[in-house]
Amino acid sequence: MGSLSIVDVTRCYGSFTALDKVSVEAGQGEFLTLLGPSGCGKSTLLGIIAGLDYPTSGEIRIDGTDVSGTLARDRDIAMIFQSYALYPTMTVRKNIEFGLKIRNVRAPERAKAIQNVATMLRIDHLLDRKPWQLSGGQRQRVAMGRALVRNPKLFLFDEPLSNLDAQLRTEMRIEIKRLHQKLGATIVYVTHDQVEAMTMSTKIVVMNGGKIVQIGTPNDIYNSPADLFVARFVGSPAMNLLDGTVETHGSAQVLKVSPKLSIPLPDGYAANGQAVTLGIRPENITIGEGLNEDSVVLDARVDLVEPTGADTLVIFDVGGKEVTARTAPTAKITTGQTLKFGFSQDNFHLFDAKSGVRLQQSVDARSARPSLAAMSAGRSF
Repeated sequence: MGSLSIVDVTRCYGSFTALDKVSVEAGQGEFLTLLGPSGCGKSTLLGIIAGLDYPTSGEIRIDGTDVSGTLARDRDIAMIFQSYALYPTMTVRKNIEFGLKIRNVRAPERAKAIQNVATMLRIDHLLDRKPWQLSGGQRQRVAMGRALVRNPKLFLFDEPLSNLDAQLRTEMRIEIKRLHQKLGATIVYVTHDQVEAMTMSTKIVVMNGGKIVQIGTPNDIYNSPADLFVARFVGSPAMNLLDGTVETHGSAQVLKVSPKLSIPLPDGYAANGQAVTLGIRPENITIGEGLNEDSVVLDARVDLVEPTGADTLVIFDVGGKEVTARTAPTAKITTGQTLKFGFSQDNFHLFDAKSGVRLQQSVDARSARPSLAAMSAGRSF
């Protein structure tokens, strides 16, 4: 399996810049996911890696060799498309075999490779069927088999699960992850689905507006979002975000969200008068029991309760702001109740409201944190 280096790749179409100096690396055996909304440039970048398009400037290197001007057929890659792209008049066997045949691989070797891949993907009983006789999940397995049988340096996946229903998407996510673990393949995967990115990747590249916003492991992306875009985009339900202005009162700071709502802040993040956004994940909010002295404690009315089976989402009206908490499915909570809920300053995410960039706490402030209970307990909204 090969390594991939993308070095300062820019792609312009006239006056429009689709990619702006994008640089990222995928080591051998890595599962790299390009994640972002429609129009962010992820599919354009994948096309350039594949050789279906060419960069305006910059380099694409596979195993250290610059292939930016190399034809797609000479890059030793395999691509799995969203639309499956199977030959409708060919059987499953012939679809998988086709790439080997045009490369003049001998018939006995072709037969062995097809059988091995078909057994691995659990489609060996479908080899004599044609694509129209298969389900969506089976077709996607055939498309994967056609790529796997070649044993290329890179596998490129272009939103391969978008056409499948929810259950099949889950099954195929597991299938692709198992294949990656078994084969140690180097994979570049494009998706707008954060669940796919979080569950399968070893490295995620979050893109927006043709630029890379953040690169990291799934845990890095989720627990330490680089800016407000990543905070909003990654997580379901989304991170709660409260805009306000920092006010200093003696040695303490609060975030003034509204005339009725001031949230105590840990020291060392922001300056007095600075406009900031506070983020808190729904699962980091505690309702009722379990609140401790280091929690910001608020009283608020339950606006909506959403049972999802595995857990229950509780949406609070906090001074006109909507805050979502994730709690156990056994919780006895009804719309209209006024409940105490809270969150620890250890789970705060603070962002500069103007730039959107994540704020880091100063080293001096980390060691001394005053109790927040007296400052926040008993506030009602």
